[in-house]
Amino acid sequence: MSITVYPARRILTMNPSQPEATHIAVDGDRVLAVGEVDTMPRGDGCVWDERFADKVIMPGFVEGHSHALEGAMWDYLYLGYFPRHDADGKQWSGLKSVEQVQERLREHAACLPAGEPLIAWGFDPVYFEGTRLTRRELDEAVCDRPLVVMHASFHVMTVNTPMLERAGILDGPRVEGIMCDEQGIPSGELQEMAAMFVVFDALGHNLFEKVSSPHVLRRYGAIAAAAGVTTITDLYNPMSDEAIDAMVEVTRSVDYPVRLVPAMGVLQWSAEEGIARLQAALPRSHERLHFGLAKLMTDGSIQGYTARLKWPGYHDGHANGLWNAAPEVLTELVQAYHQAGLQLHIHTNGDEAVELMLDAIDQALTLWPRADHRHTLQHCQVIDHAQLRRAARLGVCLNMFANHLYYWGDIHYQRTLGPSRCQRLEPLASARRLSIPVAIHSDAPVTPLGPLFTAWCAVNRRTASGRQLGEHEAASVGEALEMITLGAAWTLGLDDKIGSLDVGKYADMAVLDQDPLQVAPAELRDIKVHATVLGGRVHGGD
Repeated sequence: MSITVYPARRILTMNPSQPEATHIAVDGDRVLAVGEVDTMPRGDGCVWDERFADKVIMPGFVEGHSHALEGAMWDYLYLGYFPRHDADGKQWSGLKSVEQVQERLREHAACLPAGEPLIAWGFDPVYFEGTRLTRRELDEAVCDRPLVVMHASFHVMTVNTPMLERAGILDGPRVEGIMCDEQGIPSGELQEMAAMFVVFDALGHNLFEKVSSPHVLRRYGAIAAAAGVTTITDLYNPMSDEAIDAMVEVTRSVDYPVRLVPAMGVLQWSAEEGIARLQAALPRSHERLHFGLAKLMTDGSIQGYTARLKWPGYHDGHANGLWNAAPEVLTELVQAYHQAGLQLHIHTNGDEAVELMLDAIDQALTLWPRADHRHTLQHCQVIDHAQLRRAARLGVCLNMFANHLYYWGDIHYQRTLGPSRCQRLEPLASARRLSIPVAIHSDAPVTPLGPLFTAWCAVNRRTASGRQLGEHEAASVGEALEMITLGAAWTLGLDDKIGSLDVGKYADMAVLDQDPLQVAPAELRDIKVHATVLGGRVHGGD
């Protein structure tokens, strides 16, 4: 196979031994050489490709926490507060009132066949202070068919009366999380997985299993590549036989533009079943598909009031959130997967959830020491400094949801956390000072997939209103770029293969129109992705 040499305006390698270069040589799917022009291989087997000569090349971005649902949700109606582009490039306006939400629902329902359920997503009740979306408001908009509105966090949904009737829960709660009004009648709001799955079962349509569709996986890969991502996660995969087969089939295609790293949803299986299923999938991994991660969901979301917070709880006095399983069950699952030698990625939004999981990991390591477990706490929005020091001691990685600063920073400041705790929201600088391996993420489709925007959030720490939160926890541009490349690769256990441009690693690259180290930090999110290269194969560009 011929060697291809790509000259560039600048190459940011993320390799500390050689941070910059002007040329990179690719042999097959691997990096052969990185350096200046006089260090490049030459001869009859070398092809010099000038297409990126005026561009900036970086390692392909690694999105360490997102979901293949990003490829599914644009099949449904968007009801978000912020404007957003869909998979086809159409911009949907943000909805600023419940009345606007109702109108969009009515318009969409009028286009559907009679009786067909309407599924919508992206609604964020925290932006409508004093108003709680209930079945009453949904019935006013759509009463002739079941209606399901997934909230932006994907931890809560609201449904109308026909949907409650179909699910058989109008007469009262059957599981925790089915919220009721003052008369004890279900209000239409369903919090966390157990309650939402009652609706999915009644519909015969589980949104979280849409990731088993080859169409969804292909769309997901295309969305990721357009954002400069070459390695993408699906951090809550059902790992059903159908889902495993679909991932193997889709990623086997040489045209698939990303590497896919799914994490099995632990709570869907007993510990024995889940461990056996994950271990059985490992041999089906290949260069574009990496099995082996397990995802444990502890609490919910802070902005959805379903996260578990330590004292003093929610700033506005709201009741504490929900556990997705009993704390003792969550602890037992950590110990079981740790003992089996598997890597856990653990959803911990609230600091009480962080505390529980640090306790569980500490116990597991005492019983079964492992030098390089790389268990990763995900989100950990308000992890405190004692917890950070403990995480460092235990060898725990952190993947922080930097996009929270922009999308919910104002809400956290005013209502959910208050000004003091917001100064440590996503404490990236403190984690770096303690040498904790850190990544940052989008949690797409919760927020749009775009690592350069996520890096912008980590550096600038600006809310949607422009307020800066926690200036002392800001990352430098260089640190943020490392968090979306080599840092994220480390949390996935793939830093020996991806995350930097170094000899022997996969030739995975993001090609940018501008240099992120030369533009003003405030302009980082505006840099355009020109193309990606996955294993030496170019996707996009001219």
